This record gives sequence, structure tokens and C-alpha cells, in this order.
Amino acid sequence: MKVLVIGGGGREHAVCRKLAESQLVTQLLCAPGNAGIAQAAVCHPEVKATDVAAIVDLAKREQVDFVCVTPDDPLALGCVDALEAEGIAAFGPSAYAAQMESSKIFSKNLMKKYGIPTAKSETFEDMDAALAYVEAQGAPIVVKADGLALGKGVIVAKTVEEAKQAVVDMMAGGKFGKSGARVLIEECMVGREVTVLCFTDGKTIVPMRASQDHKRVYDHDEGPNTGGMGAFAPSPLYTEEIAKRTEEEILWPTLHAMDAEGFTFKGVLYVGLMLTKDGPKVVEYNARFGDPETQAVLPLLESDLLEIMMAVREQRLGDMEIRWRGGSAACIVLASGGYPGSYEKGKVISGLDAAEASGATVYHAGTAMKDGAYVTAGGRVLGVTALGDTLRDAVTAAYGAARQIHFDGAHMRSDIGSLDM
Repeated sequence: MKVLVIGGGGREHAVCRKLAESQLVTQLLCAPGNAGIAQAAVCHPEVKATDVAAIVDLAKREQVDFVCVTPDDPLALGCVDALEAEGIAAFGPSAYAAQMESSKIFSKNLMKKYGIPTAKSETFEDMDAALAYVEAQGAPIVVKADGLALGKGVIVAKTVEEAKQAVVDMMAGGKFGKSGARVLIEECMVGREVTVLCFTDGKTIVPMRASQDHKRVYDHDEGPNTGGMGAFAPSPLYTEEIAKRTEEEILWPTLHAMDAEGFTFKGVLYVGLMLTKDGPKVVEYNARFGDPETQAVLPLLESDLLEIMMAVREQRLGDMEIRWRGGSAACIVLASGGYPGSYEKGKVISGLDAAEASGATVYHAGTAMKDGAYVTAGGRVLGVTALGDTLRDAVTAAYGAARQIHFDGAHMRSDIGSLDM
């Protein structure tokens, strides 16, 4: 089969690497892709992930058999709908179902209506009303832009002043464009965060290995939020007891709620959990694989990813037996100096072969080729993933490989995999 993957980051590289293992795949394409993905797939950098018409044209021109739509933006823009309308099989939720991520207010209202455990919250379209609510509630408090904001539209404010500034930035300053025109203000839940990615075809829901993601740019969870500085799986915090409660109180009720509301979610449902003293509660839903969680979770998958995706689309996931390997995986992100703020591009990268020779897998997130050399082309540049019998083994191997890689200004956290935060 000829398979096209949409996107161009580390998550897409992980998906491409796993799809390339499938005996069903005869040719792999990616749009736009990146310099690392080009090792596994024919890339089409001229096609942007948000250009739905161009994606459909590419799929038709190349006579693609199956398309995996991975990033949030094209899902929200209806890329799967457009492909299916042209008779092209595609993996991912419809635009309506993708509102589980593209509108935090949509998903919050769903949780409220169906009693799915989550933080207490209020929605605001009027800035003065939002500021008054913050003043009345006090801090810490969470301010969220309603729409997509590259994973950066959530502010966990430690003070009332910080929360008010976040409201003003979003609603008056246009920090996140239209995504911040409406805001959700939530109580600040206390606990540890765990991510559960799930395959679902709308009738069956199959959790993957639970993972933990380190969002803040510096050690000890300090500094601004990023798209993710590293991840590991499985999470030792996600015990059998918590997994059972999550399935009974959150995963199945979410599936039933979506069904009751008249829409079917087919794809990957990302459930961000806070493990509170009262049990697991939903922090947020995403409508696709997480990044960098995918780079830690997919290496543990033994089953054929394309077969799973096809079963999801055809609503026969319940007939699948999905197999996972034992042990752990850890992913260390190497970022450009200055990220998540401004940073320079075009820095020459060395040591990639040495890192992979150590047994690790290097996923490219923001790279390009220039004069025959890999160079930096994004904030998060690489994700270095290693496996181990234990979490400690995986983390040690991942850091050992990551330290083989060099580029000017390279930054990575030194505490990925720590359970103390």
C-alpha cells in the first residue's frame, strides 16, 4: 500500500518509522516532512499540513491508498472529511469530532454534561467579566485559550496578576489570534499529570501505554511551557487501580458521551489526566498523537500500526489484539537555544550517527538539509529515544545517546524521567 503521512515534526517521524515496519507498506510519503523523515519517506515540502486542498490533490496525483492525518490543525480544518469525500481512506477524526481538541469549551461542556471528572471552570467571551472572575477566585488558577495555540494556550497562573495578564494577552492582545477570543478559566487541580493515548473507532477504546511529558523548558519544571522537552512510558504512576478507574470513569464515559451527542470519534484520543487525591480527572483532550509522548509510546508497540489504523477507520478495532513489548522508553528533546522564545536556525548538527550507533532512535522534529549537512530548522530540533528493561535503564541510554549530538546553542533538560515533580 502507498501511505501518506501529514505533518513534519518529531511525532510524524515516529509515526513514519513505525509505519515503515509494516509489511503492508510498499511506499511511504510525507507532507511536508523534514530532513529526518526523508530517510524513511518521500517528502513533499511544497505541501503545507494546513493546505487541505493541496493534500487532497497530492493524494489523488500519487494514487495514495491511505492517509494518516497527524497534526491538530489539518484535523480541525476537516482534512479527513475532504479526503474521504474523494474516496481516499484516511486515519483521524472528522472536523466535528476534532473539536474535542480544537475547542476547549466544547470538550469542557461535554464533560460537564456527562459527569466526566474534570476541573471546575467557567467560560468567558467578555474580558471584564473574566478579570472579575479571576479576582473573585484567587490564585493559583488556570487560563486557557479556547482554540488551538500550538500547545501553548494554557497558562497556569501562580498569582492573580499573572492570571489577569494572561486574560488580557489572550482577549485583548490577540496573543493566540482567534483562539483566544474566548477563554476558559479553571480551578488549578493538584496532583501528577499522566497522558493516556487511546486508539478508538467510536465503538471500542484501546489505551496505549501511559506516558509522562515534561512541559517546562528548564530542570525541576521551571521556566515557560514548551511543546514538550521529553517524555517516558510507561508511567509508574499509572497503576492498575488508576487505570481501572480511568477506563470506568473517563474513557468509556467519554466514548458514550460522544456517541450520545451524535458524532463518532475515529483516530487517536489523547486524554491528559491529573491524578488528584479524589482520583483521576481530565486536564484536556487532544484529537491526535501527542508530541513528544508518541516518540516514547510507539517504540513499545509490537503490532502493525497500519493494521491498527485501518481497523480504526473500518470500525473493527474490537477484533484486533494489540501487542506491546515490555520495558520502558524515554525520549530526550534537544532544543534550540532560546526556545520557546526566539531562536536562530541553520546551526549544523553533528553526532547523529554516533547516537543511533549506541542503539537509540533519533527522531527529527525541526531539521533541514543544507550543503549536505543536517541543520536546525525549529525550536524543538531532535528527540532521542532509547529503550530499557527499566525506566532508569531507558533514561540512562537516552541521555548517553543525546550527549553524542552537538549543535550551537543546543539545550536539553537533565531530569527527564524524574518522578519527583
